[in-house]
Amino acid sequence: MGQHFLTDLSVAQKIAETTYKGQSDQVPSTKEKVRVLEIGPGMGVLTQYLLKNPQIQLTAIEIDRESVAYLHEWYPELDLVEGDFLKTDLNQLIPEGEFNIIGNYPYNISSQIFFKVLEYKDRIPVCSGMIQKEVAERIASKPGKKAYGILSVLLQAYYDIEYLFTVDEHVFNPPPKVKSAVIRMTRNKRRRLDCDEELFKTVVKTAFNQRRKQMRNSLRSLIDVQSDNVQCTKERLEWFLTRRPEQLSVEEFVELTKLIQNERNQDIL
Repeated sequence: MGQHFLTDLSVAQKIAETTYKGQSDQVPSTKEKVRVLEIGPGMGVLTQYLLKNPQIQLTAIEIDRESVAYLHEWYPELDLVEGDFLKTDLNQLIPEGEFNIIGNYPYNISSQIFFKVLEYKDRIPVCSGMIQKEVAERIASKPGKKAYGILSVLLQAYYDIEYLFTVDEHVFNPPPKVKSAVIRMTRNKRRRLDCDEELFKTVVKTAFNQRRKQMRNSLRSLIDVQSDNVQCTKERLEWFLTRRPEQLSVEEFVELTKLIQNERNQDIL
């Protein structure tokens, strides 16, 4: 399936530790375990360290049949599910409680994986693992940076992002053409946004569709930017419309969403 297998076991062990190490509120007591879901265990390079940790209750989901057969043979104690993570109802897979997510994520679907994590954000306190370096930089990027975009805003709205370390190509077989990086996302204290959350996602995605332009251009489909009402009585909204999306923080996108929501409500009235 075009996979690149991690061969440096010291790197694998460091990645396995990210599911709770360094997060004081995630280190379990001696009586309770951290529930962890590993995505795409492959040949078990992370799995072996997760299984050895008595503080972890591990479930893994793998789509590749050869990998499933290998895991059944070498790790018979593993709670293994054969299936596609992106098509799996996680509420059925793990019916109760919180669970962390970890993995050496397939680079071609890593963004889709993180968008799915957002759907279960109230049940996933920590999501960590290895992805392509450019995607990691994008997720961790701050406003004003070139890498700052849709993933940055949507994930940072609900998670604190840590770019932990870079992984070079030579620790894989075969070596990929890109560098990798390990990140950890820890659920922040923001349970809900102070705005319509679906509209928030729409505003962010629409704004970044034309990231090089002022948002007056990109948000035309969401609000009548030529309206006299907007120009004369909504000075704050006018300020937003003269900015480019990468200049706005999460909090400012929330404020912009509320302003657009108010304008839409006035139009209805």
